[in-house]
Amino acid sequence: MTIQLALAFYEKEVVTLEKKHNSEWGTFKDSLRAPIHRWFTYPAGFSYKAVEHSIDKYEVVQGQTIYDPFMGSGTTNLTAKTLGINSVGTEAHPFVYRITRAKLNWDIEPESVKSFIELVQRKLGIKSKSLQTKKLQSEFPELILKCYEEKTLYDLWALRELIFDNLNNDDTQDFFFVVVTAMLRNVSIAATGWPYIAPNKVKTSSINKDVLAEFVSLANQMAGDIRAIKLWSKDKYKQSEHNLINGDSRNTENYIQDKSIDHVFTSPPYLNNFDYADRTRLELYFWGQAKSWGDISEKIRTVLMTSATTQINRADAKYEIAGDFSKECPQTTRFLAEGIEKLAKIRKTKGGKKSYDLMVAGYFNDMYLIIKDVYRVMKPGTKALFVLGDSAPYGIYIPTDKLIGDIGVSIGFNSYEIEILRTRGDKWKANPQRHKIPLHEGIVILSK
Repeated sequence: MTIQLALAFYEKEVVTLEKKHNSEWGTFKDSLRAPIHRWFTYPAGFSYKAVEHSIDKYEVVQGQTIYDPFMGSGTTNLTAKTLGINSVGTEAHPFVYRITRAKLNWDIEPESVKSFIELVQRKLGIKSKSLQTKKLQSEFPELILKCYEEKTLYDLWALRELIFDNLNNDDTQDFFFVVVTAMLRNVSIAATGWPYIAPNKVKTSSINKDVLAEFVSLANQMAGDIRAIKLWSKDKYKQSEHNLINGDSRNTENYIQDKSIDHVFTSPPYLNNFDYADRTRLELYFWGQAKSWGDISEKIRTVLMTSATTQINRADAKYEIAGDFSKECPQTTRFLAEGIEKLAKIRKTKGGKKSYDLMVAGYFNDMYLIIKDVYRVMKPGTKALFVLGDSAPYGIYIPTDKLIGDIGVSIGFNSYEIEILRTRGDKWKANPQRHKIPLHEGIVILSK
């Protein structure tokens, strides 16, 4: 069933299609139990089973290539590799890109893993004791100090230094970079579940956790994951190639050839004020990749697409609907302009005065460019699947899925469908400050 509703219908309740899928496909729950996928609990992940279903349904086979323009922690690419299918992925966040690079590297030498684990067992205590002549305050931002017991943090610091000092091989260093990253929230005494950090709330289950024991256990588990997934793949992965790009999916002409992609499966940032840069703050601070909120803004937020009001400078002209977008998608931009005008008025009556009006304009400017680039790289007769949710900032309904479908048709796709996965926002019903508009999560299927 194809949905191409007139813009007047955008204000109405979403039409549920006759075919429904697993309601957890848009979440990371399945991946939490799967080898390698579980290495990094990314707050915006989706299920590898959804990727498998898409590959099967659209008959993507070995020798063909699947692309994810919002690669994130690599669910699409990792699933493709397991099945022996080539993949390409683009990720702007450099920290998350490194996580995915490690997850797709299955050629790390078991002996190098074993050797470094043994080195850490011998030297962690000595290194930690030597670091205790220095003050933690001189090395870590306040957030880190609040999240760990003193001994735990000295041990983590020692572990970090042992990695820096002893692992010159990029593959092995990446592997242990992920091991320690995966430990950080587990050994914290603060409430550090994804996506939020609450340093004033004590997590009693982590009190007196032993860093060395956690490290050895997790490193061995992760090494076992590589063995397990290689065995499950039955050598199919050896016939596949994977091009991971730390770059901007709005323009990939320097990295991806025209009409070279056989299938797209991705999940863009949702239009929901979710700050992807801030959600990795704990990890960035620990590894020394950022020291402050300003560092994160300068190094990370500036390279990410618009999805959070904290990224927005109201004086920046890029948060106006772009001219090319308006010319190529006139109906869509007229609808957006009405919503943006309403948001601009409503925000002045709200305590936070959040810049949702500009966020909407910037978000769709970016999505327009990304969809154009996706169209460019796809072969004729192929499909692009976008897992995403709609939005209602300050109670103004933005049907993100339908708008993305219409943008796709305007720039050249033949048609689109929308398949609903689940409803969203029910847990906020008791919040008197929240809008009452029903939201959902679904899959937009663009056909070229």
